[in-house]
Amino acid sequence: METHQDYTGSKIGMWLFLLSEILLFGGLFILYSSYRYKNPLDFHLAAWELNRVLGTINTLVLITSSFCMALSIFFIQKGNRKLSALFLFATIFLGLLFLGVKYLEWTAKIEHGLYPNSPRLLGRSKGEVLFYGLYYSMTGLHGLHVLVGLFVLSVMLVLIIKGKINENRFVPLENTGLYWHLVDIIWIFLFPLFYLIT
Repeated sequence: METHQDYTGSKIGMWLFLLSEILLFGGLFILYSSYRYKNPLDFHLAAWELNRVLGTINTLVLITSSFCMALSIFFIQKGNRKLSALFLFATIFLGLLFLGVKYLEWTAKIEHGLYPNSPRLLGRSKGEVLFYGLYYSMTGLHGLHVLVGLFVLSVMLVLIIKGKINENRFVPLENTGLYWHLVDIIWIFLFPLFYLIT
């Protein structure tokens, strides 16, 4: 009975935390929609300058990482710690790959003088300035969430290797998986908003 209560309390706590994250990003999505409605042409022009190939690659990377996360949870529930650790490692690797691609993308933009308060950006229209402000803020905040997720995933990997997460105690891994899936879902919203809706 205690295990069930711990399981339920842990799940409820995690869902409440995820709700707060949804509210945070939901507010940013509303802000984005409002500014886009007021500056459609400027947002259209700015969006064309983003690298759709890198954005698409990062989308595929995160979707694959979510699949690996689900497999890690599946195998720990089946008592196969080795495969669970392997797929968790793959999830971490893909998360790092996502950040690496995002770094390349940001670096290219910064080299072209397109970053907040840069002289080149400030010389553009107000709508384009707003677009890039939102782009860096929202993708940067998302990247921070990916970084936090990678840290927690690494802790889970160590716990699996040590046997502290196993087929009888896997709720921490499940909760970490929920967080990681949310991070992926947020990107699935960010990707079309910035890269596809032009």
